[in-house]
Amino acid sequence: MSSPVELHLRAETKPLEARAALTPTTTKQLLDAGFKVYVEKSSQSVFDINEYEKAGATIVPEGSWKEAPKERLIIGLKELPEESFPLVHEHIQFAHCYKDQEGWKDVLGRFPAGNGTLYDLEFLENDQGRRVAAFGFYAGFAGAAVGVKDWIFKQLHSDDEELTNLSPYPNEEKLISEVKEELDAALKKNGGSYPKCLVIGALGRCGSGAIDFFRKVGIPDDNILKWDMNETARGGPFQEIAESDIFVNCIYLSKPIAPFINFDLLNKEDRKLRTIVDVSADTTNPHNPIPVYTIATDFNKPTVPVKTTAGPKLSVCSIDHLPSMLPREASESFSKDLLPTLLELPNRSTAPVWVRAKQLFDKHVARLN
Repeated sequence: MSSPVELHLRAETKPLEARAALTPTTTKQLLDAGFKVYVEKSSQSVFDINEYEKAGATIVPEGSWKEAPKERLIIGLKELPEESFPLVHEHIQFAHCYKDQEGWKDVLGRFPAGNGTLYDLEFLENDQGRRVAAFGFYAGFAGAAVGVKDWIFKQLHSDDEELTNLSPYPNEEKLISEVKEELDAALKKNGGSYPKCLVIGALGRCGSGAIDFFRKVGIPDDNILKWDMNETARGGPFQEIAESDIFVNCIYLSKPIAPFINFDLLNKEDRKLRTIVDVSADTTNPHNPIPVYTIATDFNKPTVPVKTTAGPKLSVCSIDHLPSMLPREASESFSKDLLPTLLELPNRSTAPVWVRAKQLFDKHVARLN
């Protein structure tokens, strides 16, 4: 590479976000391919800065991307802090501003204001229209974990209490063993009745992750309803959701659809549903198929009660960075899948994935006016 591409991994600032867009493993592979990689020190990352230094990256202070040379590409995961200064760099990240989310104009407008560019990780797609990299599996896996933990919490605590203070786990084994232990305690109290779990989007990455978690903590397969497009083709709302204990929504919303659940179904005495996990987290999307909540939750307060007039207590989890419950595994998986596309950055003006991402950015910038 005659003029190496410079990538700058910025430190994440979203609370409890411990994942990274580049891991020490992929950093080493990029360096071997001729890239120059700068990595910010981070107070949150699951990866120790020494791991990046050992891989050969140049270590820079946290937040230094703001003063980095314009030719440097800034890569991160979650959205930037809510500030207003124009963005002059090319940014690779999730920005959540292409589907009319609340405040999308403010988020997107910073890029053209500084002649910067957004390559949204959510919309880096191959020729078949499939995302080149996604956290879907671990989003579903962690979402199912929160769902089971909330169901357990409701078995063991009074209705005036809410699940609180989740935090990232060092590895999958630790999460599984903890939930198994908690589940055993709940089963002893309720006579051994496992929760009935319904996953919509079961054939995708996200749904597969949710199903995998349910199985690994010992929930019988007969208790796991696996729905995808065939089962939802008739259009919602669906009585089967109200008849389940845990509902995990894993669909990718690309167009308006009929709601999956509504208050007519929730406000019934015979409702079983106790926990909704909206992994898709289209909280502020006007077409959210779960229009029974309006609050985005976080790890400190992972669930919010749904106000119903009948039936048992119901809560929703709408954390939008669920994979950070397992930050190391999720980051390694995502970064490995993203690597081939990153290696095309020297030719991003002609490489189809990057060309499409730039065209999409231009299309939405044009909507700002």
